[in-house]
Amino acid sequence: MGERGVLTRRELEILKLLVQGKRNRQIAVELGLKEQTVKNELRMIFLKLGVTNRTQAVIKVIKQGLIGVQ
Repeated sequence: MGERGVLTRRELEILKLLVQGKRNRQIAVELGLKEQTVKNELRMIFLKLGVTNRTQAVIKVIKQGLIGVQ
């Protein structure tokens, strides 16, 4: 993981849905959030993981075993 901090429970929930291939709108609905909140959370997740996009984030969390593939 990046050196900018640990992931919060919400960030892990979002990542789990990201790994499942969900889009921002789907994540927002499933977690009861606004789509903009999901976008903001994803920016922080990318920063913490040291990645620049969804694909890199998914690959990194799977490789590190933070999120299991179902």
